[in-house]
Amino acid sequence: MMWFFAILVVLAMGGVALVASGRAGSLPEEYDDRPDVRVPAGPLVGDDLRRVRFSLAFRGYRMSEVDTLLARLAEQLDEGSRRASDADEAPRGGADPV
Repeated sequence: MMWFFAILVVLAMGGVALVASGRAGSLPEEYDDRPDVRVPAGPLVGDDLRRVRFSLAFRGYRMSEVDTLLARLAEQLDEGSRRASDADEAPRGGADPV
């Protein structure tokens, strides 16, 4: 009975090796059925980055690192937008034409 199990284990290991080497046939072509991350077209603002959520994946990126980077980029975009709007609203020097 022990010989039977030994032969069974050897056959199982051979089958795994055959599949792993690709000689038992190839797997069907993989295709990605997940939607892309939706980011609005045109100039981005901080709220656009705050709403972005990436899909989870095995051995993907650490979510906390991605969230931290997105928060930092959103703050920089907001600061740049504030500076641009302040520059547009600042009075320009010179005399008023009469």
